[in-house]
Amino acid sequence: MRTIIIGGVAAGMSAATRLRRLDEDREIVVFERGHHVSFANCGLPYYVGGVIEDRSSLLLQTPASLASRFALQVHVRHEVVAIDTAAKTVKVRDLETGDERIEPFDDLVLGMGAKTGDPIPGEGMPVITLRSVEDVDAITAVLAEAASPRAVVAGGGFIGIEAVENLVARGARVTLVQRGHQVLSPLDPEMVSPVHRALSDAGVDLRTGVTVSGIGAGVATLSDGTEVPADLVVDARGVRPDVQIARAAGIALGPTGGIAVDDRHRTNVPDVWAVGDAVEKTDHLDGTATLVTMAGLANRHGRAVADDIAGAATVAATPALGTTIVGVLGLTVGLVGWSERRLVAAGRSHRIVHTHPFSHATYYPGAEQMAMKLLIDPDTDLILGAQLVGRSGVDKRLDVLAVAMTAGLTASALTQLELAYAPQYGSAKDAINMAGYVAENLATGADRTIQWHEVDAARAAGAVVVDVRTTGEHEAGSIPGSILIPLDELRERHGELPDAPLIVHCKVGQRGHTASRILQQLGHDVRNLDGGWLTWTDGAETAGRS
Repeated sequence: MRTIIIGGVAAGMSAATRLRRLDEDREIVVFERGHHVSFANCGLPYYVGGVIEDRSSLLLQTPASLASRFALQVHVRHEVVAIDTAAKTVKVRDLETGDERIEPFDDLVLGMGAKTGDPIPGEGMPVITLRSVEDVDAITAVLAEAASPRAVVAGGGFIGIEAVENLVARGARVTLVQRGHQVLSPLDPEMVSPVHRALSDAGVDLRTGVTVSGIGAGVATLSDGTEVPADLVVDARGVRPDVQIARAAGIALGPTGGIAVDDRHRTNVPDVWAVGDAVEKTDHLDGTATLVTMAGLANRHGRAVADDIAGAATVAATPALGTTIVGVLGLTVGLVGWSERRLVAAGRSHRIVHTHPFSHATYYPGAEQMAMKLLIDPDTDLILGAQLVGRSGVDKRLDVLAVAMTAGLTASALTQLELAYAPQYGSAKDAINMAGYVAENLATGADRTIQWHEVDAARAAGAVVVDVRTTGEHEAGSIPGSILIPLDELRERHGELPDAPLIVHCKVGQRGHTASRILQQLGHDVRNLDGGWLTWTDGAETAGRS
């Protein structure tokens, strides 16, 4: 039997090596159009920044090492340009010589990945993506030649943010150009404010609501007509599935434009599988087709394809949560599931919990505050999504939430999780437990909350905001028109409050909950501002950019 695999990075190479471990007699051939296979593409930005010092550490395997250990025939700089599914052959072009040849297969695995969009018009300055070892070689060469390098990063998604961080680390003056009104568009507005502040604090010139429309010698022109001096442009505007040869071969595409596969990663053509960034996944929440370009999924699905080809016991692919984490200038940003913006667009009902827990016990040195947001189904109490931003402790909480969603735990069930605790690692009531307590209070009706973006409309309808923080906190900054009654004075002074719906708030929501319970039992109509002053100010800050 002869298996051909198109694409030699995450998905393709996982399929090839797993298939060899299952079948020693099979002929396995890999065609990769780039110069390298099995390289650490997620580490590329950190080589630019000097965090990864040894370039060779990015090269996990070579064609020679793969031949020696796994008996794979790996051909770099070879591009499959056509597939004949009836004849079960592929046409391969040697990119060094231009020669073409026909190669037969019994089984075919498509792992072409994704490709960038249309090039930025103009000339006179390098425009470089951040997708290959050659890309980082080109970027570092430009940085080395410039005495005071200036870089424009086009695109404020995850790759663009990583590019910014590492260009700053290399001493470049960076302008970040983002089409939308915020970076990291999957984040909800109040959650992205800390990222914007971190960029500003690092001296990054953030331009939102514009694109790079052209380049010239030493300058990038933006769509609003302004010009930005630059020595290079890093093109991080995003990617789309590379499906040209699949479409031409009659392999079905799905509604997202990616290759459609079943739960065993089989295409509509017999003996043809597809994995990786060019392929649709099934969304965890609603079961619809979605595109998720994550290395973890690519590796896992490549392994599953090998099992299916070899006839090993297989299980259906698990729907994708889209669990994502990125570091930016000392912050860690984590996301899983759907955002509030996406839920609203889909018309799906949801409940929201904002908390601002610390990474570990506050009495132990080094505790740092996070922002955490849960999106919850009000009917089932299941977790629909989560977003976390902070300087430490984000990663382990994100992973707990991803496991909870996969296992189908309710938000209230987070209160029952027995998580590791010592003062330097967590708190006796972990951040996860605390989010569960808030969710449970909402589910049982022990608390009623209002979101930061609902306050203005509520006030216009007659609601009154009551600040239950201390006098010093209130004087340092307050919601305009709010009434100050510190929490410890509330029982004695609640008679001063007007006969109107009340919105109570503290810094993060915890004192606000206590105030809400007091006032409810004293006969007031009251809601607690979810996430408190911190969430309100972060939301207002980002909304002001729009």
